[in-house]
Amino acid sequence: MPFRFLTRATLLALTTLWAFGPGAPASSQLLDTAEPESAEAAPLDFDPRQAVVRIYSTIRYPQLYEPWNKTSPSESTGTGFFINTPDGQRLILTNNHVVGWASQIYIEGYQSTERHRARVVAAATDFDLALLKLDKPEALADRPTLDFTNELPRSRDNVAVYGYPTGGNEQSVTKGIVSRVEVASYDESAIGLRVQVDAAINPGNSGGPAILDGRVVGVAFQANTDAENVGYLIPAVEVQRFLEDAADGSYEGKRYITLDFQVLDNPGLRDQLGLTSDQTGVMVNRVETGHPGLPTGSQFRFRDVVTHIGPYAIDNRGQSEIAPELRGAFLYLADPLVDDHGTVPLTVIRDGQTIEIREPAFNDPPLLLPHIGNGYPRYYIFGPMAFTQATRDFYEYVNRDYVPVLGLFRSPLVTRFIDRQVFPGEELVCVTAPFFPHPLVRGYDNPLFNVVEAVNGEPIKNLEHLVRLLNESEDEFLEFTFGEFSAEQFVFNRQDMKDSTEEILNDNGIRYQSSKDLRDLVESYEE
Repeated sequence: MPFRFLTRATLLALTTLWAFGPGAPASSQLLDTAEPESAEAAPLDFDPRQAVVRIYSTIRYPQLYEPWNKTSPSESTGTGFFINTPDGQRLILTNNHVVGWASQIYIEGYQSTERHRARVVAAATDFDLALLKLDKPEALADRPTLDFTNELPRSRDNVAVYGYPTGGNEQSVTKGIVSRVEVASYDESAIGLRVQVDAAINPGNSGGPAILDGRVVGVAFQANTDAENVGYLIPAVEVQRFLEDAADGSYEGKRYITLDFQVLDNPGLRDQLGLTSDQTGVMVNRVETGHPGLPTGSQFRFRDVVTHIGPYAIDNRGQSEIAPELRGAFLYLADPLVDDHGTVPLTVIRDGQTIEIREPAFNDPPLLLPHIGNGYPRYYIFGPMAFTQATRDFYEYVNRDYVPVLGLFRSPLVTRFIDRQVFPGEELVCVTAPFFPHPLVRGYDNPLFNVVEAVNGEPIKNLEHLVRLLNESEDEFLEFTFGEFSAEQFVFNRQDMKDSTEEILNDNGIRYQSSKDLRDLVESYEE
């Protein structure tokens, strides 16, 4: 992977962007594109290094194949800085990957050796941002806060990046120029603005501010290891949207529209669609069957030509003008165009007629395989078998060694990877580990990573449904069938399977039969 997060590499660095797309913080109307006021901004009356802190994190990554365990603690360092949030709090801003899965977080001020405990109060796993609050408000109370610019930096602007990269213990300041500003994919399938700089950015710089004329223009978060001096910033406009979103204590994320399309460069395709030379856009090549919770479902139709999102024209490559001298994926514009009814206005050509539609938008797309964010995997153990909810993170783990084999056997983990939920709450439930050693499994093959299709002929809807079915069944036997081609069927005596569970947990040193979210349900069957 050419991109590197700037602490120790995180366990789950995912950068795939699928055809659905989140909107972004601003359209050309909402994005401030005036001449930079920062050119005449008053210089800071303090050393900006005073506002920058070093972050020490003790991280326990999840073990995706044994979800009841966590990895051994690892120590990581990064950078953050004091800000005033829109709701008036004085907090520390950093990258999510600096503090994600952290069991302990400590803050050290500039030219100080004293460390202060802190905790995460808000996090955006999609845009790699997090807010920290000191446990003791009086700690580092004398340190100043940094302000953000309201504009995007421009190519050739000079910026200074502050942080604590590897190579020494003192705070570092590197200078460079802005190389480009573009719409790009972030982690977890989000898209937004990204700033490329040639300032030296190294591991440990994560979360540090990039300053231009006394204001923060971006937050360091990533470097390209295939090139020299190519680093990336999350621009201030993206950061401010995160801060506004998280002001109520809950980060919802950007709004999405689900749209699968193909570009319209090919003249033969354009002729068949009856498009004139001045008609541009993209063609819908997959129709959604519906969106959970929204009775209207998708308004797109197969072979619709989408020409505009709101008032903004879409070219034949799926690009729109985001701001003067800045073009990017038109899906970027969805978020600021969402109306009070949760829909986005679009113009389409359908059967030769131009019509207006309004497409439902989502804060969180209804993916069949979601991300786990900063959480830990869900699981349930019953007898010699352990089950987990299939997630994108689980798929990425399996992808390293097993996907070719699973693909050969047409595993739903592979064939349905890009699917959205068919009904609300739909999940794929996988066998997450080999059989626990026990006489009950004699003669059966290892079902590792198989997707549970049904138990006693009843299709499995999700992990909670499996828990209920296994505990409420009154059948003498439990028959497990799987979604993979030619997979074995497993039959167990139901009572023997249930009775063996406690012995297996004790024998393998497993404290809980299930993840925390299922614990009340599981314990209700023990009463």
